[in-house]
Amino acid sequence: MGARRTGGSVPGARSGGSADGGAGPLLTRRALARTAVAIAAVPALPTLAACTDTDEAGIVFVADPTPSAVLPAASPAATALSLSALLVESADVVALAPAEAGDALAALTGPARLPLLVGPDGEITEEQLGEELDRLGARTLLIPAGQDAGALGEGRDILEVDLAAEDPSADLPTVTVGAAPERLTLLLDPEQALPAAPVASALVTAAGGTVAQVPGGQLGRSSDSVAAARAAVGNDPTTGVLALGESFGASDGLAGALERAATTPELPGGGQIAFPGRRMVAAYGSPGVPSLGILGEQGLEETIARTQQLAADYQGLTDELVIPAFEIIATIAADTPGGDGDYSRELSVDSLREWVDAAGEAGVYVVLDLQPGTTDFLTQAQRYEELLLEPHVGLALDSEWRLKPGQKHLEQIGSVTGAEVNSVVTWLADLTAEHGLPQKLLILHQFTLRMVTERETIDTSRTELAITLHADGHGAPGDKLATWNALQQGLPEGIFMAWKNFYDEDSPTFTPEETYAVEPRPWFVSYQ
Repeated sequence: MGARRTGGSVPGARSGGSADGGAGPLLTRRALARTAVAIAAVPALPTLAACTDTDEAGIVFVADPTPSAVLPAASPAATALSLSALLVESADVVALAPAEAGDALAALTGPARLPLLVGPDGEITEEQLGEELDRLGARTLLIPAGQDAGALGEGRDILEVDLAAEDPSADLPTVTVGAAPERLTLLLDPEQALPAAPVASALVTAAGGTVAQVPGGQLGRSSDSVAAARAAVGNDPTTGVLALGESFGASDGLAGALERAATTPELPGGGQIAFPGRRMVAAYGSPGVPSLGILGEQGLEETIARTQQLAADYQGLTDELVIPAFEIIATIAADTPGGDGDYSRELSVDSLREWVDAAGEAGVYVVLDLQPGTTDFLTQAQRYEELLLEPHVGLALDSEWRLKPGQKHLEQIGSVTGAEVNSVVTWLADLTAEHGLPQKLLILHQFTLRMVTERETIDTSRTELAITLHADGHGAPGDKLATWNALQQGLPEGIFMAWKNFYDEDSPTFTPEETYAVEPRPWFVSYQ
């Protein structure tokens, strides 16, 4: 084997720094003092004067677990150099491609278990590539036919591969792998067109790892992304997982995100993130009270079937999964003050438990709707903490029925302040995080701007919640759309939109096709 350097740093993902030539962000490579230990632990590799198409090339990958990290989606050359430093201890032969041929060569080198470097380019210099080739002990360069390795080829044999050949893999040397990591996964976001993705995939595949797709960089978005995270984590989320690109968040948060994905229960339909990744269609009302909405027009089992059919009516209109839901009025606005004087009749947890449990078993999400009268939303929400500890239960704040002292229902439209909404946001998000629950819906009902004051102050930073504005306007299509558009003016970033269809008050009721033609397409649709 050729000589290796025993220290130094290379571009990549562990810690900051800069190259002597100012070639961009650097990653500190693991100390190479343990290289001798790794080499001694595996059978002696062939000592070849040169790698030819009849020789075997010895490759030793880093056997020690690689710390889980998010790699910056730099240029293909920088990403290849980073991953080579992280994953490869030594290599008799290394593939070297100019930037324009990197993807084509990457398609060959991954399955062939060959390390790949790309460049030089505007970010990675010839000197940096030469230092990495020296460290690896590369005695042969595999390059695309017709390319010139230049100074990097001096003192090394050159093996050309014809990328235009019918079977270019026939030109590749046979590889003997002396060591490799037991567990290694690369996570890619298919929604991001990252030029470095092909070479990153090739190097991880060469090291014996797997590549998994995680849309949006959100590990909990779907059952597939959760399954990929759980498979990648094994027993230790702090090692063995690399993610490419900023959509996965900060590097120091990856292990925690993996841990949560591996241990958090899933929502109906799979996954742990309410929105995006799925849409919901709900029956609105209160059990046993037909006048309040379609949820109370029939028994529990019939309501489940009706809601499932509503969701099915929408499923063919989108590629996203459409989940059936209940929006249950748990506290009902009353025309008398009642024993507690708040003009709100609170249903008991026990009376709702049957509906919540049956919905969960049927794959139906549940939203508990609050009409608090003169009390505050947080006080009423806390009454239902036991039910909100279920992974498939969220919350709705119906500000139309939030009264000030001395007011009565139907004499005016109620309202809530942004500060009161934030008290619920903080409590519900903390509850969700403390108990390791999937993201919860927090719906804000509104049909006039005055119903939610200081709306710009609402805290949308808590990722434990999918805060959703439910436009409750009814009437003619033009009126409903005017309300829909007006409510989006000045809406804080990060709030999703929801739509309500009324069977009696709308003229006519929107069809599923008309509802999903609304822009933006509503994430949550309810029927009353």
